[in-house]
Amino acid sequence: MLKGKTALVTGSTSGIGLGIAKALARQGAGIVLNGFGDSSGPKAEVEALGVRVGYHAADMSKPADIEDMMQYAASFGGVDILVNNAGIQHVAPIEDFPPERWDAILAINLTSAFHTTRLALPAMKKAGWGRIINVASVHGLVASAQKSAYVAAKHGIVGLTKVTALENATTGITCNAICPGWVLTPLVQKQVDARAQQFGLSNEDAKKQLLAEKEPSLQFTTPEELGELAVFFCSDAAKNVRGVAWNMDGGWAAQ
Repeated sequence: MLKGKTALVTGSTSGIGLGIAKALARQGAGIVLNGFGDSSGPKAEVEALGVRVGYHAADMSKPADIEDMMQYAASFGGVDILVNNAGIQHVAPIEDFPPERWDAILAINLTSAFHTTRLALPAMKKAGWGRIINVASVHGLVASAQKSAYVAAKHGIVGLTKVTALENATTGITCNAICPGWVLTPLVQKQVDARAQQFGLSNEDAKKQLLAEKEPSLQFTTPEELGELAVFFCSDAAKNVRGVAWNMDGGWAAQ
C-alpha cells in the first residue's frame, strides 16, 4: 500500500516508534529511524522487511539537529509520512518538579513535533499528499497526578494535531493523533520497576496493579497494534479522517 513512500519516525529505535516503523515497512514504505542508543539492531529489524532504511541520531530537543535530520530525510527519499513519536517522562509533584526536566519534556514531547511538521509541510503540499501522525497519549485527553509536564505536552500535541489538520483540510495532507494507554515500552517498564521496588511487589504484580488503576481492559496495548492504526491513517480509507485524537487505551478515557 505504501510502496514508493518514505516515512520518518522519531524516537523509533525501540518501543512504540519501532513498532510503527515496522508496520509501515510491511506496507512497503522506506523508513528513516531516529533515536538514541544502538541503531544497528532496530535498523536490521526493519531492513529484514525488505525496505530501504536510514537513520539519523538527532537530539529532538535541539532545533538545529532536527533541521539536519529533516534535510537528511529529504535526501533519503523525502518525508511522505511523518510520525512524531519521540518522548521522555519524569514523575514528581509540581512543587518538586525540576524546571530543567519540565523544559526538556516540553522540548522533546511537543516542540520537536512543531519543528518537524513545519519543515515537512512544504514538500507535502508540493506533492499533494502527506500523512502526519502524532503519537500523543491518553494523557493528551485526561490527566494523572505527578505528570504535569508530560500531560501538558501531550495535551499540546493534540492541539497541534487539530490546527495542522484544519490548516490542510482541503489538501491531500492529513494530521491525526494516536493516544495510547499503557504500552509496555522501556519507558513504562521503568515505572513498573519503580512500583515493584516501592511496594515490595513482583514485577508481574506491579504490572497488574498499574493496569488496574487506569485501564479497564487490564491489558497493555502493543506497539504492533499502534502500528496497524498508523497504517490505517495512511490508507485511502482514512483520507477524510482529520484532526482526531484516537485513543487506544483499553477503556481508560471512557471512565
